[in-house]
Amino acid sequence: MGPHPAVAAIRLAVRRVLHHVLDEVALSPDGLSGSPGRAPLVLAACSGGADSMALATALAFEARKFNIRAGAVTVDHGLQAGSTARALEVAARLRELGLSPVDAVGVTVDGRGGPEAAARDARYAALDAAAQTHGATAVLLGHTRDDQAETVLLGLARGSGTRSLSGMAAVNGRYRRPFLLLDRDTVRTACLAQGIDVWEDPHNADSAYTRSRVRHEALPVLEKSLGKGIVEALARTAQLSRDDADALDQWAATAERDVVDGEGGLDTHRLYALPAAVRRRVLRRAAIGAGAPAGSLFARHIEEADRLVTDWRGQKPLNLPGGVTAGRRGGRLFFQAL
Repeated sequence: MGPHPAVAAIRLAVRRVLHHVLDEVALSPDGLSGSPGRAPLVLAACSGGADSMALATALAFEARKFNIRAGAVTVDHGLQAGSTARALEVAARLRELGLSPVDAVGVTVDGRGGPEAAARDARYAALDAAAQTHGATAVLLGHTRDDQAETVLLGLARGSGTRSLSGMAAVNGRYRRPFLLLDRDTVRTACLAQGIDVWEDPHNADSAYTRSRVRHEALPVLEKSLGKGIVEALARTAQLSRDDADALDQWAATAERDVVDGEGGLDTHRLYALPAAVRRRVLRRAAIGAGAPAGSLFARHIEEADRLVTDWRGQKPLNLPGGVTAGRRGGRLFFQAL
């Protein structure tokens, strides 16, 4: 008798990712294995919640079938009483699964950009550092299709454009998200079927956090009004938007080379001739290249910069995030750090 269907589903999802990891290592062994001659290491990011515990158990099970070492990282954000003890407990449970190495890492959340963004930035910095220290080929994240739907709704609310609507990528550098095609109920059922104890982060139900409100208030209303297929539809929108955004980004990268002059200015006449979606991507790339933080550069900033091209009336230079200015001189647009 085989495993519970939910357990089989999470294992299959992780197995597919491990196949891809091995394929990449085979194509570039020195660049991806971390330690030439050793089996590649894959880490699971694990908070102790249902999604990440399901991920860790599937990785521990599937890695045995491959020439892959499996480890884990749990991050203590220090935002709740007893968080350090909980992180150490999660780490101990991960070791019991046979994962090694296992790191419990404490971080400082400074609050810049809002509590959710600050916690996310601190978490990824810790995961990057652990991957670098151990020479990990990949880090697995437990985001599900429901998380993807929430991300798309948040993008819609911000009015951030196609890239924001594309949600989370299944592959982003060293990061892999095996569960993006699985719903949250399947992943949590897999934990129940295996008798895995999980920890429910109280922040996930705290209405002070935007994602929590989307999860517990906005999505249920949409499902009641539009039907149960809304999560699948939003996740499908993410994939379609990602395909479109990738194509436009490639076009913008090519167009950028055509509009930049030898002094780093952007020819406004050539910019004006570009389709708006491509032109604004070129402007965003230029702003980021000058030092504007990508996470703080919003659609309204790019729209104002675009007016320097399409509605030029002698405007003063714009102040953009990160101490970057955008100004027009002599038919050219310049992005410069103060």
